[in-house]
Parts: sequence; structure tokens; C-alpha cells
Amino acid sequence: MKTTISTIPSETESPASSTTTGTAPETEVQTSDLRRAAWACSLGSALEYYDFALYTLASALIFGPLFFPEQTPEMRLIASFGSYFLGFAVRPVGGILFGQLGDRIGRRYVLTATVLLMGISSALIGALPTFETAGYLAPLLLVVLRLLQGLGAGAEQAGAAVMMTEYAPRGQRGFYAALPFLGIQIGTLLAAVIYLMLANDPAHVTETWLWRVPFLLSVIIIGVGLYMRLRLKESPTFERMKANRNENTSPLRTVLTTSRRPLLLGIGLRLAENGGSSIYQALAVSYMVGVIGLQGPIGVLTLICAATVGACTVPIAGKLSDRFGRVRVYRAFALLQLVLAFPVWWVLSQGDAVSSMIAIALALGIGTWGMFGTQAALLPELFGAGHRYMGVSVAREASSVIAGGIAPMAGAMIIAFVVALRPEDPHAAVGAWLPIASYLTLLTLATLFTTFKTPEPRDRDLNDPNDAR
Repeated sequence: MKTTISTIPSETESPASSTTTGTAPETEVQTSDLRRAAWACSLGSALEYYDFALYTLASALIFGPLFFPEQTPEMRLIASFGSYFLGFAVRPVGGILFGQLGDRIGRRYVLTATVLLMGISSALIGALPTFETAGYLAPLLLVVLRLLQGLGAGAEQAGAAVMMTEYAPRGQRGFYAALPFLGIQIGTLLAAVIYLMLANDPAHVTETWLWRVPFLLSVIIIGVGLYMRLRLKESPTFERMKANRNENTSPLRTVLTTSRRPLLLGIGLRLAENGGSSIYQALAVSYMVGVIGLQGPIGVLTLICAATVGACTVPIAGKLSDRFGRVRVYRAFALLQLVLAFPVWWVLSQGDAVSSMIAIALALGIGTWGMFGTQAALLPELFGAGHRYMGVSVAREASSVIAGGIAPMAGAMIIAFVVALRPEDPHAAVGAWLPIASYLTLLTLATLFTTFKTPEPRDRDLNDPNDAR
């Protein structure tokens, strides 16, 4: 016998309120369908962000000598993070393209397409020639594949969050919506573990074919991801919306004209989270290895520790947001990141491997990824039903360019600038920790300000075509 989960109105809303506002009652969801959606979105995101985490690690550790060998170490880092940034720069395009499709033809079809796009792109990176064999064609091809990766990533997180938020029963949306984001931590952890197994010495990896193996394993992602996503049913909110929507209404036009406020709020909320995530995952790892000179697989081990902590933090953050409210919990994690910014970067500058690993595990695994888990339900609940996928996609990916994509490259430029100020000092780059921590602090302050302008959308009617007020 199949069981169903009722979406019960919240304590502050009467059962008749959806009728008086012109929206239909939310649909009951069978437990088996909810479980299948949770697995498909969570494991699908884990598989896809295995690809994305691979590129992050490779940018910090090995792409410089492989594709930009003619540059100085500082310029290699800037060039490597420049290609990393391009993947973020194109993400708004992917968000708009797939967000339009997600609001018109369904969340399920778009999530299937993103698996194909990212899986194929990552596998082809593993087959690329290096600068030594193909000259400038090698970094050009790397950039092209990175752009394709970014197009897919521009819709994946938004789609998974929207799908699970619309599937989840009222009162538990924060927890269920956070599960795909937990999958992202698992994907990051998987990528880091594979790098650790293959590469105790980054120099050895760049001299052999071993660096290709993690990317070529992405072919498995294509098969598994397709199987999971094709068995997924469409979200009940989209099915109801499809029967009543106006085909002449453009989700993009609606977002840009009538939903500017939640769009700007979404961008502001993500500045600290997305910027902090990129700064700690990419820039801090590169700083520890390339500037401080820590030996061995310290960068990969650091991400393994942080991702393990993050995998615990994300669902807890979602659960806390169900109990205490999205905005209040989000603000608390942002405050934690703010308090830790300068102490963590000072610890990194001291060159102690164990202390550095603990510091990043706390800052990234709890502070940054606590915001990550909370926003899973927060962003979808800010937008109305007919343009929710588009709104979340544009908000997420615009912030990815402003904060996440630029942050590692800006940090690398800060390091180069500090070195240029004191060229006679072989340890000048170590002092870059202070301006980098200041940069992270500014991003976090912007997000904290945004939280005081954001309405509390917890448990609102997701069939409502209007944005949260």
C-alpha cells in the first residue's frame, strides 16, 4: 500500500487561504515519489559536482604547468583561475537557457540534460592534449570545455533545489531541499579522494597520464545520471502550474521586470556563500601549496576534511531553517564566516598543516556550507510558481560571476600585486593573507546586510504565482 505525505498548511495560514488568494491547494505526494526524487536529485548532484570539483582542484594544483607552462608561477595561477572564472561567467547563460526550459517544459527534462552536458564535457577534458603537444590549442580547448561545463552547472543546482522544494511536505522543505546540496559535498569529497589516491605529488601527476583518469571516469556519470533522472517524476507544483499558465508569459521577462527585488536579494544572499566557497576551495588550497609551500597532498586532504564536515552541516542547516526560519539561520552562518575570516587566513599564513586543515574545515565546512544548506529552500520560496526555476537560476548564477568566479582570480591577482610591491622579499606573497581576508569580509558584510532586507518565506504556498513579500 502506497502512503502519501500531505502538505499541511502552516500554523499561520488557514486551509482556505490558498483558495482566497487564487491558488490551488498543494498536491499530496506519495512517499515513494518523494524518496525517489530525493535520491535522484541528491546523487545526481553528487555525480555532476564530482566533475566541477575536479576542475576546481585541477585549477589550484595542476593545470598551470600542463596548459600554461610559459608563464611565471604567479601568472600561471592567474591564467589557471582565469579559465576557472570563465566557467562561472557562462553560468548565467546556462541559467537563463535552462531556466526558461525548466519553467516551460519541466524540471525533470532540464536536470537530465545537465547530466549529459557536464558529464561529456568533463570526460573530454581528460582527453585533451597539453601545451607540450598542442601549443596554444590546448588551453583554448580547455576553455571551450570549461564553458560547456559552466552551461550545465548554471541550471543543475537551481533545478535540484526547486525540484526538491516543490516535492517536499510543508514544514520539512528546508531539510529535503538541502539533500541535493549534500550531494554536492559528496561529489566534492569523491573528487578529492580520487585525486588523493592518484596523486601524492602534483608534479608527478603532471608528468604522467594519471591526471586524466578522474576526468575520464566522468563517462560513468553519464550512464548513472541518465538512469536516475529519467525515472524521476515531474514536480507536483509544475504539473499544476502547467495546466493553468499563460504560454505567452516569458519567465525571463517576468523575473527581470516584476521580480527584481527577490532577484537582487538572491544575488546578495549568495555573495558570502559563493565567494567564500570559491576562496576556500580554490584560492586557499593554492595559497597553502604554492605560496606557503606545504608539501604532500595537503590541499586535497584539506578539502576532504572540509567536505566531510560540510556533508554533516548541510542537512542540519536545512533542518534548523525548518524550525527557526530561513533568514535567521542564514544570518547566523554568515556571522560565523565573518568572525572566522581573519583568524582562518592568519592561521593559513603560519604554515602549519594540521592547523590549516582544521581552520578551513570550520570556516568552509560550517560557516560557508551552512549558508549553502539553508539557501536550498530559501531561494525557491522567494519566487512565484510560474518563474521559480528562472528566478533561482538567474539569482544563483549572477552571483556566481560576481562572487564565486572572480574570487579566486582576484585573490591570485592580490598575491601577484603583493609580490610586485616587494620583489626582493622571497616570502612577500605570504602577506597576501590580510587583503584576501579583507575581501572575504566585504562579501560577507554585503550578505549580512541583505538578510535584513529579506522576507521570511518559510512554508509559504508554492502554488502561489506571486513572489514572497
